Amino acid sequence: MNRIGFIVLILTSIIIMGGCAAPQVKLFSDASDPLKESILQGTEKGKVLVVSLRGVISTRPKEGTFRTMPSMVQEIVSQLRMAEKDKEIKCLLLKVDSPGGTATASDILYNEILAFKERTKAKIVVSMMDIAASGGYYVSLPADVIFAHPTTITGSIGVIFMRPNVTGFIDKIGLTMDVNKSGKNKDMGSPFRRPTEEETQILQDLTDGLADRFLKLVVKHRGLEETSLSMISTARVYLPAEAKALGLIDRIGYLDEAVAEAIKISGLPEKAKVVAYRRTVFPNDNLYNPLTTSSNVQAKPLFDLGIRNAATHLAPGFYYAWTPAIGL
Repeated sequence: MNRIGFIVLILTSIIIMGGCAAPQVKLFSDASDPLKESILQGTEKGKVLVVSLRGVISTRPKEGTFRTMPSMVQEIVSQLRMAEKDKEIKCLLLKVDSPGGTATASDILYNEILAFKERTKAKIVVSMMDIAASGGYYVSLPADVIFAHPTTITGSIGVIFMRPNVTGFIDKIGLTMDVNKSGKNKDMGSPFRRPTEEETQILQDLTDGLADRFLKLVVKHRGLEETSLSMISTARVYLPAEAKALGLIDRIGYLDEAVAEAIKISGLPEKAKVVAYRRTVFPNDNLYNPLTTSSNVQAKPLFDLGIRNAATHLAPGFYYAWTPAIGL
């Protein structure tokens, strides 16, 4: 037996004899690692905390090939809870890059950010990146100042209810679906039959009710005039200049300008610390890093058939979302 074979035999024997007591080797950081503060810039007392809100807003965990990561809502709330314990944090800089997500997940984050602001008395500045539409705008509402990058897409203030409809396919293949139900509307929204006029109206009323909540919160936080409210209720998206004219945002500028504003409105020294929470130590870390761990990126499928639509990409439901940016 050569030397390499002998070493392999010894290591194998140790693992077998060790059984459950064998040490666990951790190749990658994950959500089980604690959040730790990383100083991105600045040296003086007082802190601005940068929190990245990136991707589809959801309470669903992120499924990967080898591990499951926390949902966006869980991860951001964890950072807010940690920040509450640090009295040096005087401002939350929320970096938003999201087309929105489910109505409930968006509302949860809005409420958590607002509650954080009320409990800590910290200022909040939002810096919009590529997209801050629908739910991405919804969660930005508690901000004292909203910045948009010169090329940001924002708006889409409204609700969409999506569900698959396979009735055409079912008719072609001669498939039927037998249903026993306790009330005439129990299977309302079923993909296996066409909705009645009454059901269509009920679903539209639900959609309108959620949209009304969104619009009322926009009016509450942004104090829009009637003409602006009429325009944004169409749920279209805007470039920053249009959004600013309507009162949806306050400033057009880059991330470093948003940082400077966060320091200014918080009464902090010019070189106050700008920090982020990480589970991984990143070399050359800076403001543009949206990750907390090195495994935040979702795994790609082995085979991509290009099928990304409402039936396969998102679960049926009510969304504060700009769907073209999600890939639908």
